[in-house]
Amino acid sequence: MKKLLFPFASLLLFSACDTLQDISEVILEEPIATQPSLTNAEVISGLKEALKIGAEKAGDLASATDGFYKNELLFIPFPEEAQKVKETALQYGFGSQVEQFEMTLNRAAEEAAKEATPIFVNAISQMTVADGFAILNGEKDAATKYLKDKTTAELTEKFRPKVSQAIETVNLTAYWEPIITKYNTVNILTGGDDINPDLEAYVTERAIQGLFVHVEAEEAAIRENPQARVTELLEKVFGSLDN
Repeated sequence: MKKLLFPFASLLLFSACDTLQDISEVILEEPIATQPSLTNAEVISGLKEALKIGAEKAGDLASATDGFYKNELLFIPFPEEAQKVKETALQYGFGSQVEQFEMTLNRAAEEAAKEATPIFVNAISQMTVADGFAILNGEKDAATKYLKDKTTAELTEKFRPKVSQAIETVNLTAYWEPIITKYNTVNILTGGDDINPDLEAYVTERAIQGLFVHVEAEEAAIRENPQARVTELLEKVFGSLDN
């Protein structure tokens, strides 16, 4: 019986060895899929490209008619420090003027937003990202926050003249002056303090905030949705986050 078992066991052993050899040959022949390595330059270029796409879309969406006025996230309300002005105006029957003012306030932001894209793109093109991988692997709005921190002051400086032009274009002061004049007239009788907020500064700040809302949304989409990565570079850079 033992004489019969030995040849049978040997046959199984040699057969197993042949199978292992075949498997090893297949493994050696088949290339192992690896994630392509990213250079720091590619990461930086990918981030800039993502921000550029986001900025261009932000400009298009915000500058469209009702881009601010009918968008709950971007809508610019009556200035907070001028709520008393609004209440007084409503009390004295200036409801239609208040409504028209708020609409025109948002129209000014929409008009100014038409000039935003080249300002954003220029800032992005000059942005140096030393910690590109930290931004890439950061939160979904990490690149937007970086851009906001680095460019808001410059954007404000360059954007305010555009807002000033937009305010003239939509004739904002024509709707504001009757309201503030009525309020200050009442203040003469009540002894209250006059309030006249800087509308240029207010619209500038809120318009820039609105634009970054769109930039942030676009960055999140590119990070989370492969279909939003519309170039090979975006696919390579942000695709590295999928695994």
